[in-house]
Amino acid sequence: MLDTRFPRPVGDVGNPASWPVATLIERVEGAWPRTVVQSAAGLRASGMLQAFVLAARELERQGACAITTSCGFLVLLQQELQAAVGVPVVTSSLLQLPELLRTEGRAGVLTISATCLDSAYLAAAGVGSERIGQVVVQGVEAQGEFAGAILGNHADFDLEAARIEVVAAAVALKNRAPELRTVVLECTNMPPYADAIRQATGLHVLGLADSPVLRGALALDR
Repeated sequence: MLDTRFPRPVGDVGNPASWPVATLIERVEGAWPRTVVQSAAGLRASGMLQAFVLAARELERQGACAITTSCGFLVLLQQELQAAVGVPVVTSSLLQLPELLRTEGRAGVLTISATCLDSAYLAAAGVGSERIGQVVVQGVEAQGEFAGAILGNHADFDLEAARIEVVAAAVALKNRAPELRTVVLECTNMPPYADAIRQATGLHVLGLADSPVLRGALALDR
């Protein structure tokens, strides 16, 4: 988990009550939200990789049967983190995009920062260069409550205002691409609003917990 202090309601990956199994949390010191949510080049240059590798190894040592992260931007480190441990690693919900694009013509992504989520992140998720144009990326209001509180790592924020902003972004995405059937939530702080997104847009909503790899690993652990 990133080094954060903002509230994590049920549905957020960082809330143990969001999971059907016992959950281990390893906080990566110094991994502030703005350190991770930046351009791919910036994240690579941040020096965060080794800290996340050590955290993943510690979780494996403690007995984790699968490992995930609390930020979809860490898909950029997917290969290195998976190579560092012997259990499944699912860094991001974005890893579901390749299969989604095989079954649907286009896919939507709702993110905390459309400016930072460049094509390098989609490529790291396994989206081929010929299909990146079929991924429609929509961000939330950059100066709004949701992005401001999370990226600013505030101790508290208005959850209702955050819900309204996330839903508004989903509606904007649907308006931009009416043919979309599914939206992937890049941000692991968005799943608490998944039902509201479905009701407002009719879209099928996929979060990190919907990853087939993660679901399979958790099922085997039961």
